[in-house]
Amino acid sequence: MFSGHFGVAFASKRPAPAVSLATAILAAQWLDTLWPIFLLLGIEHVRIDPGNTRLTPLDFFDYPWTHSALMAVVWGVVFGATHFAFRRSARAAFVLGALVPSHWVLDFLTHRPDLPLWPGGPRVGLGLWNAPVAEAVLEAAIYVAGLAVYLRATRPRDRRGRLGAWAFAVFIPLLHVITALSPPPPSVGALAWSAAILPWPLLLWARWVDRHRQPR
Repeated sequence: MFSGHFGVAFASKRPAPAVSLATAILAAQWLDTLWPIFLLLGIEHVRIDPGNTRLTPLDFFDYPWTHSALMAVVWGVVFGATHFAFRRSARAAFVLGALVPSHWVLDFLTHRPDLPLWPGGPRVGLGLWNAPVAEAVLEAAIYVAGLAVYLRATRPRDRRGRLGAWAFAVFIPLLHVITALSPPPPSVGALAWSAAILPWPLLLWARWVDRHRQPR
């Protein structure tokens, strides 16, 4: 799951219009933002294993602290509480806190049974990565629905808000396709560094787009 996480972040603009789109995306992708850091620190591990599923060459055999259901909830509480400490908005904190474990729920649909319920606990996953057509339809549906909610919940302040939003909206699924069709990463280190760096330009772009739009 990749585009789907962005779709959920887009949709959060309706219940939390004051929250920046960039902050919502960061919350929805928080587990994947922590994951490469934990890889680089040697806390979690992954294997490059082409053929592991039909859509990813990665074997996620050890990531209990970022991708177990229990820790997803814990990270959600931490994320929401941190936002509340700075913004004092209970609604925004709740929405952002819910976005964090939403990542695990969407991953549950696509991952094979490699997602722990808690560190050391049983592993689950429906495995839609082995059913590419079904996975693509589901992910596209979540993304398009979330984007539609965002576009209805906001309006452009200027031309940049209109064209920038559409450019960003097109780029995310395009990036998804390019990533899916790319060869496996040459090493775990290269994977971790690319995963650690990639989100930040996207977050800056999302922040710029959102600054040129306003709630309806």
